This record gives sequence, C-alpha cells and structure tokens, in this order.
Amino acid sequence: QVQLVESGGGLVQPGGSLRLSCAASGSIFSISNMAWYRQAPGKQRELVAVITSGGLTNYAESVKGRFTISRDNAKKSVYLQMTSLKPEDTAVYYCMLRWLGETWGQGTQVTVSS
Repeated sequence: QVQLVESGGGLVQPGGSLRLSCAASGSIFSISNMAWYRQAPGKQRELVAVITSGGLTNYAESVKGRFTISRDNAKKSVYLQMTSLKPEDTAVYYCMLRWLGETWGQGTQVTVSS
C-alpha cells in the first residue's frame, strides 16, 4: 500500500519562496502520475500542478511561471518549488499519486503573510 508524506510547508512573507517535498512508499512511484493540490479555507480543493510518469508537466494558470513541479524517481519523491509567493497562495497543500486510483498525503500548511 502506498503512503505519501509531505513536508516543507511553513510561514513565508509575500515574494518569498518555499519548496515542498512529498515522499512515497511502495514500488509504483516511477510509473505513477503525481500532482500537487491545495485547499484554502472555505474553498474547494484545486489542482496546482501535475507531472506524469514521463516527466510532462502542467500547471494551474494562477501559478504558471512561479511554481515548478519535479520528481526524483530514485528517491520516490515529488517536489513543488514555489517562488514569488502571494497571500492568495495560502492553503493546505496535498500531494497525490494516481495509479489505478488515487492516494493522498496528509497535507502541509503554507501561509503567506507579512
């Protein structure tokens, strides 16, 4: 059974940067598509970025040019580099693995505030 553990969240000032990490257990990471979602208070969960097993990426319009998703199959990890952070990026960020279903991490809080 796959488990995902996110890390790297925290409090950052507007304009700052953070790097989120998501470590997976199990043996299917390299053949799985991975994604980052986020959920702000009172809002629905939304897709932030996707990376396929082959390394293709796609981003929400709101984060294009500021966020970068990447993966390291040897480390069974996916990353989200976030730059030029804005208060509206404040949310709980979730890692998701898709392979014959979906597996979610527990989430990590990102707060952008001065």
